[in-house]
Amino acid sequence: MPSRPIHQVLSDRPFVSVPADTPVREVVRQMSALQRSAALVTEHGVLTGIFTERDAAFGVLAAGLDADTTPVGAVMTHNPVTLTEDRPFGHALHLMYENGVRHVPIVDANRRPLGVVTARDALQLDALTFGAELVRREEITVIL
Repeated sequence: MPSRPIHQVLSDRPFVSVPADTPVREVVRQMSALQRSAALVTEHGVLTGIFTERDAAFGVLAAGLDADTTPVGAVMTHNPVTLTEDRPFGHALHLMYENGVRHVPIVDANRRPLGVVTARDALQLDALTFGAELVRREEITVIL
């Protein structure tokens, strides 16, 4: 499954994309509404950063910043590593491991956001494999 192209992993699911001047509270509201753990931050439609749950917890809450007045661009991770949608999902996993991140933005040739792949996507693949293995073991047990 890690050899699947990223566009198959994304499968047209919605993602949060906001301008850098958007207040943090609004970004978190959008993330919550879509049940997403990250938002892609853009300037003129081009990816410039990523804002994650960890940025909200450590960069805003722990720092005592006002979520209503702090723009997401002030607390985002600038210039995140990215991939294009034609790359295999395994490459995204490798980038996550090598860079110690849990999210990899997917962009087009002009760095316009197309979505985000997450470490959770890898866990979902493992869960499918694990489920199939459990079924196989049950079948073997019934046969024996």
